[in-house]
Amino acid sequence: MGHLRCILCSHCCCNFGDFDTASLDSINLLSTECGPYCLSPECAVVGSVVRGFGNMQVKIFGIRGCFFGIANMILVKRMRETLYSSLLLQDISFFDNETVGDLTSRLGADCQQVSRVIGNDLNLIMRNVLQGGGSLIYLLILSWPLGLSTLVVCSILAAVMLRYGRYQKKAARLIQEVTASANDVAQETFSLVRTVRVYGTEEEEHGRYKWWLEKLADISLRQSAAYGVWNFSFNILYHSTQVIAVLFGGMSILAGHITAEKLTKFILYSEWLIYSTWWVGDNISNLMQSVGASEKVFHLMDLLPSSQFIERGVTLQRLTGRIEFLNVSFHYPSRPTVSVVQHVNFVVYPGEVVAIVGLSGSGKSTLVNLLLRLYEPTNGQILIDDIPLKDLDIMWWRERVGFVGQEPKLFRMDISSNIRYGCTQDVKQEDIEWAAKQAYAHNFISALPNGYETLVDDDLLSGGQKQRIAIARALLRDPKILILDEATSALDAESEHNVKGVLRSVRSDSATRSVIVIAHRLSTIQAADRIVVMDGGHIIEMGSHRELLLKDGLYARLTRKQADAMA
Repeated sequence: MGHLRCILCSHCCCNFGDFDTASLDSINLLSTECGPYCLSPECAVVGSVVRGFGNMQVKIFGIRGCFFGIANMILVKRMRETLYSSLLLQDISFFDNETVGDLTSRLGADCQQVSRVIGNDLNLIMRNVLQGGGSLIYLLILSWPLGLSTLVVCSILAAVMLRYGRYQKKAARLIQEVTASANDVAQETFSLVRTVRVYGTEEEEHGRYKWWLEKLADISLRQSAAYGVWNFSFNILYHSTQVIAVLFGGMSILAGHITAEKLTKFILYSEWLIYSTWWVGDNISNLMQSVGASEKVFHLMDLLPSSQFIERGVTLQRLTGRIEFLNVSFHYPSRPTVSVVQHVNFVVYPGEVVAIVGLSGSGKSTLVNLLLRLYEPTNGQILIDDIPLKDLDIMWWRERVGFVGQEPKLFRMDISSNIRYGCTQDVKQEDIEWAAKQAYAHNFISALPNGYETLVDDDLLSGGQKQRIAIARALLRDPKILILDEATSALDAESEHNVKGVLRSVRSDSATRSVIVIAHRLSTIQAADRIVVMDGGHIIEMGSHRELLLKDGLYARLTRKQADAMA
């Protein structure tokens, strides 16, 4: 409330200061005509008071600006924190329907646009409302008929202003949406710049981005035309006020109702009232633009977090690692008519290595997503040690699962931090190096200029090296359940052989770790205890490598095809 008090005080001083500046000029004129000794002590006191109010006005202006600047900074910080937290806690299906460019635009430009409401527009609106209100009161005191006529003109101006403001709100919303789409195109192009360069599609990408810019320019052009209409309306009404003041004021002077001095004051204060109304309209227009831009921001901030983060689930004293898929079916929320997994039933026993194979799109990775609770089954359920997975505490569960995906994802931080990422317990450097050795990553990390303190960069590490760091990150957690989703796809022959050794050592680990492996390279999973073969979202075969070869089904055919391809 401090900044509001400063606005009130400063503008009271401002209105008083204009009146007293005229009084001070009269005092100076009296001093010039009668000499310095004609200036009475009372006039000197009045002059000192006037100058004191002027100094007070300057100080209060400065304090007001300081308060609004602080309020603006706090607002933007809190908005971005709240929005970022809200986005992080959404279901994965939310991100299936949103683009990265759109979300980053909301966090960046949109939040900054909203800050204008507090930092500038609201400040100016309140200031001009106070100035305009003071001017109107003084006009009614000077001559209420002329004051009412000016008020009518200002009312018409306000109506035009509101219509213009509503249009600006709509245009601002469109501008933010188009800007977000253009940012998404640019972000996608830059992230895939090597593909763009190899295929020579620079012109096509430039055309895609240009299309959005032209759409943005079209909206901005209409916005500028609307501003021209608003400005034209103001000038017409402003000059109408002057004409009314001169005509009716002149008639009132002739009739002896007011003096020429009052008419002069009336014209000056009416100009102040009109300009205050114009500035309020201009500020409200900017405010409406901010409101239009902020609608999406506030909508995202109001989204409820995923139920996984609200409900406090069950934690088990001891996790053995038994996993059972019980008649599980699933379709993605964005594609409700397409069943990805249908009636899946199988069990992973504690300490067992189970491989899942099949053609692309057969539903292998979907089972992993369901096990990680990135999605919930449409039908059926997953049991962990005979407890429904949906009843377990999500954070507790994920702390006990290690996951390595097909495309290794590393953060822009040093290698040690990437390997340590997600570990809740205290981790020593020796533990990090142990995990790296288990993933056969220690040698190449040590050969880097800064070793484990090397900052990860896209051009610094190969795909296989990133994959081994991701495997080390999963092993460092000492998970009871280890999931490898095409984790060896980016490895060379030697590294793949070494990782196979890791899988073999995992089988004999005294910690009885359950392992699920998804692989296209069937040579990677031949040593698995059981192999689950999927096709079209169904399990069509299950058994060991030898048993499946004897069945001469899909797995045997895939094995022969890969053997022929490598021959």
